[in-house]
Amino acid sequence: MAAGRITKRTVDALKVTDKEYVHWDGELTGFGVRVRPSGSRSFIAVYRTGGRNTPLRKVTIGAVGKIEASFARNEAQRIIRQSELGFDHASEKAKARAEMTFSKVCDLYLAEGCDTKKPSTIATDKGRIERHIKPLLGKKRIGEITRTDIEKFMRDVANGKTATDERTKARGRAIVEGGKGTATRTVGLLGGIMTFAVSRQLRADNPVRGVKRYPDKKGETFLSPADLAKLGMALAEMETEGANPSAIAIIRLLAFTGARKNEIASLKWSELDLERGYLRLGDSKTGAKVIPIGAPAREVFAAQSAINNSPYIFPASTGEDIGAVVYRVWAKVKTRAGFPKLRLHDLRHSYASMGLARGDALPVIGAILGHTDVKTTSRYAHLADDPVRQAADGISESIKAALTQSRSAVVVPLKS
Repeated sequence: MAAGRITKRTVDALKVTDKEYVHWDGELTGFGVRVRPSGSRSFIAVYRTGGRNTPLRKVTIGAVGKIEASFARNEAQRIIRQSELGFDHASEKAKARAEMTFSKVCDLYLAEGCDTKKPSTIATDKGRIERHIKPLLGKKRIGEITRTDIEKFMRDVANGKTATDERTKARGRAIVEGGKGTATRTVGLLGGIMTFAVSRQLRADNPVRGVKRYPDKKGETFLSPADLAKLGMALAEMETEGANPSAIAIIRLLAFTGARKNEIASLKWSELDLERGYLRLGDSKTGAKVIPIGAPAREVFAAQSAINNSPYIFPASTGEDIGAVVYRVWAKVKTRAGFPKLRLHDLRHSYASMGLARGDALPVIGAILGHTDVKTTSRYAHLADDPVRQAADGISESIKAALTQSRSAVVVPLKS
């Protein structure tokens, strides 16, 4: 795409599309603006250091908004002229970047390597980078990191070297856990960062490739009806003793709906359709979706009241993020129930397992839980409301019965 001279006005008018493209300057050959699907815009220069048969080289001059179009033009002109004398800016820039610390590479990855990721996924990546990767590998130069370093990193995270429990201003409390599962998933992220580094010519190889990781057993814990009865008793006792009512309600809703913690904790009143029995989420881990809710969940929602005209059903109290409160109450509930290692996410797995035990079809359970991305979930849209709603009602009723010490259901383990 090429037009006239690139100016601030033309740059501001460039539209974001679902594919990356470059808007070329109509006067200075090799000068352009790269527009990515994420909305980021950067001034670039392309050139050859030899004849037509030599490969094109590309240099990112700077991000739109950080430098002016006129400055970028002058810089592009300088780069292109020097390339005619045999100077390769891209190569020199790559050499300089190879001396970057891994901490800087991680920052670059977050800024330029996550265009296709959802904001929630980027936030998770950032947390793992700041809490695990930077403390252990951040000071090393990108070119110095070896496979041995990666293997040691994985052992250190697994052994809890980066684990911490600290107070924060934003969330009130940050709990960073170690363990083999955390180590495996963080090494997976490391592999992605190293692949990005290779694509940017910061190093020649990916040292994560070939590293044997711990089996990630995330998602293999399921509660039997007897287990749910113990959990229900612990919840009732904590409620009687005055535990935070919003946290207790959220934990029950996680059990009754199979939803993710953030989907319930950050739910707005506008997303709750109590009359029809649906949660209409504008965003989640898998994008926008609709979650059918059974009668037990509707009863919990009906018992909630708006607080201080907040748009959220469970707003923060006393300045502390509700998520932090839920984790604190959950730690006490699961310990009292006799399951100190049980995670909130295991309630979601138990919901799916209960559905299988009832004989509900996998597509129906998948439609309720939204296990796949938006496109895949939409394949189940042709299912009539009745089967999905009936399944949601039935599963949540079975969960409720188990929480109140019913032994009428048998849970079949669900392998992920």
